[in-house]
Amino acid sequence: MFRTVNYILMGVGLVLLIVGYLCMRGGAVEDPNTFDGEIFNNTRIVVAPILMFLGLVTEIFAIMWHPCAKKQVENDKAE
Repeated sequence: MFRTVNYILMGVGLVLLIVGYLCMRGGAVEDPNTFDGEIFNNTRIVVAPILMFLGLVTEIFAIMWHPCAKKQVENDKAE
């Protein structure tokens, strides 16, 4: 069962994924016979994949995390 925290984390992960995709886009050259080195800038090669990875990890964490599990374990130890 998802809680509000799970939905917030899923939203954060989705925003990271969208920003990562936006960082990767572009680089279209009007003349296909010319080379444009803009495709190899740091934003497309370094920043965008890191954002995509963080977005996927956040989405997995948001789906798998159950916030009530800690309280139940603490209650079991107290008994």
